[in-house]
Amino acid sequence: MNLDRPQAPAPYSILPTAAPFGVRSDDFADGERLDRVHSGDGENLSPHLAWWGFPPETLSFYITAFDPDAPVPAGWWHWTVIDIAPETTELPRGAGQSDLELPGASFHLRNDGGGHAYSGPTPPAGDRAHRYYFAINALNVDTLDLDDDATATLAAFTALEHTIARAVIMGTYTR
Repeated sequence: MNLDRPQAPAPYSILPTAAPFGVRSDDFADGERLDRVHSGDGENLSPHLAWWGFPPETLSFYITAFDPDAPVPAGWWHWTVIDIAPETTELPRGAGQSDLELPGASFHLRNDGGGHAYSGPTPPAGDRAHRYYFAINALNVDTLDLDDDATATLAAFTALEHTIARAVIMGTYTR
């Protein structure tokens, strides 16, 4: 199979801008390769994420992991967590395993593989390195008012008008 194609733009560069705030991971540096433990080839563990400097009027957070380099027209959603309380400023490694690992009333939406959890990188073998954008969106509402059957795309669309700030960290992975 020929996987030659143009590189997709960085997904948040083509959305309306939002004020930035800080994000880091104990598991990877921005622009660096994700460890195998975070991939579908390894233990499929979501990486640690911590954030700070968001606006004081933040009422909730919404977190996603998105691969714009998947060889499909709309990219690939690997992880979506909504309704994270504003006092939560960190998720430990493995928080994406199930809703039981998440704080408070936050919960997973279905990823593009169909599961309600983190789905680690598993790009096609031999394809170029894929980029995985982990985004934390600070919202001006305490809930997106979606149920767990909502798609990641619906959550992204719903959150767009409520996003007051955004932090993004990107890791790569190849097989």
